[in-house]
Amino acid sequence: MFRHARTLFVALLALAAPAVSVAEQPVQIALFDPVQIFDRQESIRGIRLNLIYGNNADVSGLDLGIANRVTGNFLGLQWGAVGMVDGDFVGWQASYVNLDKGVGEGLMTALYNQSRDFTGVQYGVVNYTESMEGLQIGLVNVTGRMQGLQIGLVNVIQSKENFPVLPIANWVF
Repeated sequence: MFRHARTLFVALLALAAPAVSVAEQPVQIALFDPVQIFDRQESIRGIRLNLIYGNNADVSGLDLGIANRVTGNFLGLQWGAVGMVDGDFVGWQASYVNLDKGVGEGLMTALYNQSRDFTGVQYGVVNYTESMEGLQIGLVNVTGRMQGLQIGLVNVIQSKENFPVLPIANWVF
């Protein structure tokens, strides 16, 4: 549990961190990609506001908008209708739909959460990971491999030999 508190602390620090590199911009405002202040190859370290759809390489800090896309890594708080991270994710994603292709660590809250490898808490109607370490809470929870607990109506741990599908709770410790 200390590890998750540390992750949240680091994500909150990223919100207050100043830009330290020429390649990182402190503020981004996007109507939709490519109509945004900085090009999609630029990284943002600070605040990004996506009025419709924003797309940048790496983002550290606060990411707000309807559709938020990061083609690299994300660190901080991402909030909107859709959150997409192609690289690694550390922090909190709060959207209707969260899609992470890399390794994630922290908290995901949405109607639908999807991550390749995730450590932390997924809270949503449907949660899906290839590999999960932590807690999944939702109506439907599905993972390929699990180290932790699932709580929901349908809980699936595909790698589990005995009782891979259970109602209410499923676990591997």
